[in-house]
Amino acid sequence: MGTGPQPQIAEALKLLWLKFLPQMQERVAVLEGASSALQAGALSDGQRSAAGAAAHKLAGVLGTFGLTEGTSLAREAEQMFTADDLLDSAAAVRIAAITNQLADLIRTHR
Repeated sequence: MGTGPQPQIAEALKLLWLKFLPQMQERVAVLEGASSALQAGALSDGQRSAAGAAAHKLAGVLGTFGLTEGTSLAREAEQMFTADDLLDSAAAVRIAAITNQLADLIRTHR
């Protein structure tokens, strides 16, 4: 019996990951910027909206690669940024933690 298509699929997924990596890193950077602004008490409506969109897109692409933990984290960030609730200091701490976890996940995934 041969090895079948598994090596080809793995290689295709690796190439797709590399293709989307710059976009994922840019989206994490948007989250980092929004997180910093939130911690400083200076998060604008535009930054909040952009962070919600970036988190939404991250959730989708991470799900495509089967990274369910990353998808869950990104969805949590998306919900926080898109809710009508005010983001307090506890939310700022949680968003910073989520952003760090997402950055680590993307950096270490192979």
